[in-house]
Amino acid sequence: MKPSRTLILIPGLVCDAAVWAPQAQALADLARVEVSDPGLIDSLGGMAEAILAGAPPRFALAGHSMGGRVALEVVRRAPDRVASLALLDTGASPLAPGEAGEKETAGRWRLAAVARAQGMRAMAADWLKIMLHPARAADRVLVGSIIDMFARRTPETYEAQIRALLARPDARSLLPSIACPTLVLCGREDLWASPAQHEEMAARIPACQLVVVPDCGHMSSLEQPAAVTAAMRAWLGG
Repeated sequence: MKPSRTLILIPGLVCDAAVWAPQAQALADLARVEVSDPGLIDSLGGMAEAILAGAPPRFALAGHSMGGRVALEVVRRAPDRVASLALLDTGASPLAPGEAGEKETAGRWRLAAVARAQGMRAMAADWLKIMLHPARAADRVLVGSIIDMFARRTPETYEAQIRALLARPDARSLLPSIACPTLVLCGREDLWASPAQHEEMAARIPACQLVVVPDCGHMSSLEQPAAVTAAMRAWLGG
């Protein structure tokens, strides 16, 4: 018998369905799994509205990195339609003011320039330097699969998603209103979206479980797929 409920998975920045491949396969007995694709949409709100336009009346929702921010925008617009929510390696804060925000903006557009001048593979190799756990950085299969995934996107898509992230809304005030069962998960060694950041989010969400995955960087669904899948099975089962 096919599962009656739907789980929508939202990839992160210039990722595609491959970032969720281990979980999509392992959770197929619990839900009909769909993976969203924002295409060239250049706002998180627009991405959320596209998901809602094609989603069933009620569904489970999980987002990784940028996808987690999109998931929060889905909840902002249609809280009654989200049966359960998972936020992985993500955040709820807007672009920081002052020097910190300027540094993030410059860093993102520097990588966009690399993508334009040298291609998406060169950009991905540069970007991954701080995204993976050090022990996984030498894993040629893992690194190669992520670079291949990024290479399937274009610089235009990357720039659209950068614009969306730099204009990200402040979702912190939304967190206390989230009423559905929620999983907040991150890698313990995530240098981009720290465990402390996830602890702060989890503390604001009423029905929330926090999971910090050991020996794991930002790309948790691929770096530690078994641990992430186990946490998501418990979340969906609950």
